[in-house]
Amino acid sequence: FCTGLYVLVGAGAIMSAVGFFGCCGAARESQCLIGTFFACLLVIFAGEVTAGVFAFIGKNVAIQEAKKIYDDAYEDYMKNPVGKVNSTIYRYHVALQCCGKGNVEQQTGLPCPENIQLPKASNCLVEIQNVIDTNLHLVGIVGIAIASITIFGMIFSMVLCCTIRNMREMI
Repeated sequence: FCTGLYVLVGAGAIMSAVGFFGCCGAARESQCLIGTFFACLLVIFAGEVTAGVFAFIGKNVAIQEAKKIYDDAYEDYMKNPVGKVNSTIYRYHVALQCCGKGNVEQQTGLPCPENIQLPKASNCLVEIQNVIDTNLHLVGIVGIAIASITIFGMIFSMVLCCTIRNMREMI
């Protein structure tokens, strides 16, 4: 959890620096700062593409890890059905609207949500796969939208840089 926070703080600091280069470069009409802004956007775009490729390549690994986490929580619940583990497995069931791992016999004693549909009630492992498949496509769409905005930023920064250079050549 803390590592994720540090990554987000670091990404925010980098984005602030990139915004500083773009804003100051445009205000001062500095080719150097606007070129630095373009280079930063190019690196960010490359990172976005790389992350997207790794996300789609590693989809099966993510599904297996999520299933393993559920299996571990399920086994912990079966060993000790009271306490913190009870709330963990219940939250899985509420979030996924499922109950258990497939066998109706295994569902006896599980903390299942009250209003779940009968076909989904039997297998949380299938629901985990469905949720990741559905949401990964959504993440991909958002990633493509952000990458296209980054491309527009690179285009506009190059146009501004070339315009500044042409203005200086006229003078």
